[in-house]
Amino acid sequence: MPEAAATRDSSREPLREAGCEPIREASRETVREAGRETVLLVDDEADIRELLSMLLDDLGFNVLTAPDGEMALSLFRTVEAPIVLTDIKMPGLDGIGLLAAIKAHLPDTEVVMISGHADMELAIQSLKLGASDFITKPIDVALLEHSLNKARERIALKRQVREHTLNLERLVAEKSARLVDLERRLAARQIVEGLSSAMRFVASEPGGGSSLGDLPCFVSIHNREGRVITANALYRERLGEPEGRESCAAYGEAYPGGVGCPVDQTLATGRPVQSRETLYGVDGQPFHALVSTTPISGDEKGTAMVLEVAVDMTEVERLHAELVQSHRRYRDLFDAVPCAITVQDRSLNIVEANRTFLREFGCLQDKALGQPCFEAYKHRAEPCPDCPILATFEDGGRHQAETVVTDAQGQARNLLIWTAPLLDEHGRVEKVMEVSTDITQIRQLQDHLSSLGMMLGSMSHGVKGLVMGLDGGMYRVESGLNKGDVAKIRSGWEVVRHRVERIRKMVLDILYYAKSRDLDISEHPVRSFAEDLAMIVEPKAAANNIRFTRDFSEAEGVFEADTTALSSALVNFLENAVDACLSETTGRTRELSFRCAVEQDGEGHDGGQARVVFTITDTGVGMSREEREKMFTLFFSSKGSKGTGIGLFISSQVIAQHHGGIEVASAVGEGTRVTAWLPVQQPQSQPQTGPAAATSGQA
Repeated sequence: MPEAAATRDSSREPLREAGCEPIREASRETVREAGRETVLLVDDEADIRELLSMLLDDLGFNVLTAPDGEMALSLFRTVEAPIVLTDIKMPGLDGIGLLAAIKAHLPDTEVVMISGHADMELAIQSLKLGASDFITKPIDVALLEHSLNKARERIALKRQVREHTLNLERLVAEKSARLVDLERRLAARQIVEGLSSAMRFVASEPGGGSSLGDLPCFVSIHNREGRVITANALYRERLGEPEGRESCAAYGEAYPGGVGCPVDQTLATGRPVQSRETLYGVDGQPFHALVSTTPISGDEKGTAMVLEVAVDMTEVERLHAELVQSHRRYRDLFDAVPCAITVQDRSLNIVEANRTFLREFGCLQDKALGQPCFEAYKHRAEPCPDCPILATFEDGGRHQAETVVTDAQGQARNLLIWTAPLLDEHGRVEKVMEVSTDITQIRQLQDHLSSLGMMLGSMSHGVKGLVMGLDGGMYRVESGLNKGDVAKIRSGWEVVRHRVERIRKMVLDILYYAKSRDLDISEHPVRSFAEDLAMIVEPKAAANNIRFTRDFSEAEGVFEADTTALSSALVNFLENAVDACLSETTGRTRELSFRCAVEQDGEGHDGGQARVVFTITDTGVGMSREEREKMFTLFFSSKGSKGTGIGLFISSQVIAQHHGGIEVASAVGEGTRVTAWLPVQQPQSQPQTGPAAATSGQA
């Protein structure tokens, strides 16, 4: 073995003993080294492998060796040597099987078969499987060299053909791409011209001259390099010559390098993009535009071109500004109207309201918006009977109604309501506008003028009964005087006194309602006044099995009041409490408590001075929220035909004249608590003439 070959193979001896070449030399990067082709030598005889390795090395080949077919196939799959020199007769996978496996993996591999027998059948079988040559042992060196050189020439020729083929394919691809690009440019120009023609056609049609034909559209086509291919005439006129121009040029300095502009986004994502942009004309003046970009599909590389359409928004923005100004003007008119205006949907939800409504019913915090009108106005759980809004939804006509509602401060208001339909584009009623005018003062004046006759008529029968009672009492007194019967005289006088008190109370009610009456203010002991009130109502309570309790432990000192008027007002509350207990039918214990106390006002009323507080609590039927809010309204009564609706109205006016207030807490089935208060010392200013400040809540 020559010294050079021994030195070259010395580093591979350990692996050769194992039957395989080192993997370091078996990498694909070392298959061709310094222009030397690699030969994979396969033979199960070590001496032949060494001899042939030296010979092949001298012939200018890199040599890899394997002792059997399995090792050789594994090594070949790693290095893919271009030439394989293999023995046929080997244990395990023989040369024929190795040849078939190599050709299946890499058909262009040159395989030279070696056999110790000149077997024609093996030679034919090898050639059929694609072997390059067939050499018998002992090996003729010249014949082997000739066979390997032919294999090397075939390999070089195949490589040249492959390179020429790749060059030809590259040239064809370049020419095809150029042709496709020209076709796309032509198609882009045709698209732009087609759009312009369509616009001119629409403009030429009747009624189209002021629509699409005059629409300031800038149409342009961009290639995948981000440059303008072509554009329409308006683009050229307003933005400059387009060909070869960068797609981002029209946006000024907004997109340095074109990154992020609409065309760049469409090229990157392959999706349409729409955005509001600022464009710069040839005169350098900016204007706003709505820009839409759409991808135009091409080859397998994705988007080939981008269609960009920009619409000048200058006129649109001007019209929008006018619309906003008009809307603001109408909104100001809407809010300036002194009527409460709402817009309601089919569920009676308030979807819009003016400032007057929000101030009166929503506390200027849009509390009523989104709330049903019957909850905002009347605190009901269901729509009102004969609702004019529902009637407008049903027949599409205008309707008028009058109702009593409760404002944000809990005060009752008389409203005159008009409703009008708001139609959609199909002429159907979509919403209803409700305009409400506060006629509370008008109704108060009308009621004040007309109710005197009504009240006198309704009281005439009562007066007649009182007169008959007086006649009976006077008869008993006269009879007792004639007979000297003191008991009969006392009995008759008691009837007369009782009827006189009834007449006196009725007259006072009429006077308080008929005209303003100055109070006769004087000092009175608090406890004594409270005791007199209790004595008036206690017999009636006892007669009806109502447990009556009193608490005057803190009723000390004196206070200023018109005791006649104040007594009438408080007796109304006490008698109503008795009636409420009589109406209770659930079997609960009927109780009525009356408390009077002098307290220091801790809530800031009248500068924090002392006040007299009267609290009347019963276990009667109680009242709903709607009844609580209307209980001091003239002619409102929860007793039906048994009540006149005057007593509590007068009581609230009496308390108001004394600069006091009334608080009511009640719930249906849970009884009622009425708290009336007035200052211990009456102010020197004129007394109030309206109803007392009243608040209500649930018990």
